[in-house]
Amino acid sequence: MATSGGTTAVVTALFANLGIAIAKFVGYLLTGSSSMLAESVHSVADTSNQALLLIGGKRATRKASDVHQFGYGRTRYVYAFLVAIILFTLGGLFALYEAWHKYADPHPIDQWQWVPVVVLLLAIVFESYALSTAVKEANHTRGDDGWMAYLRKSRAPEIPVILLEDTGALVGLVFGLFGVGMTLATGDGRWDAVGSA
Repeated sequence: MATSGGTTAVVTALFANLGIAIAKFVGYLLTGSSSMLAESVHSVADTSNQALLLIGGKRATRKASDVHQFGYGRTRYVYAFLVAIILFTLGGLFALYEAWHKYADPHPIDQWQWVPVVVLLLAIVFESYALSTAVKEANHTRGDDGWMAYLRKSRAPEIPVILLEDTGALVGLVFGLFGVGMTLATGDGRWDAVGSA
């Protein structure tokens, strides 16, 4: 199994998530949608994750020293672990908090109603592009292995992290779009809370 760090996939995901985060936050400011706020915080977490993966990959290339006789290669795994912690704490817990807050005080999206739908659809497009870039990079190194075998055997943590993160983000975007769509259709803000969760 190759140890390529998948820098192209990480950089693509970083810029996609940064653009998505800005668009979602603007969507939240215009509409007050709980799903949009939770999604924007999640995208900020994703952007910081890609930055951490890049830093970890760069630090792992340092030469062995008297203190680290075997080099710094394991640094990549430490940074990938930090990414997992940030993703679940910053993104996940905030989304659950926002869902609870919105469910306790539901209100419909009654201004700029088209904005969250457009932003979420654009986010799905950008996230799909980032995922397809990661899939292409993974295909260079995975050989005949299936996806689960590749994720287990990969010696470079960056590509599996991007693959799983982007897949999870796409699932979250679909749930967010469902919540916003149901809120717009029914006028019940609790659907927005469901989409946020």
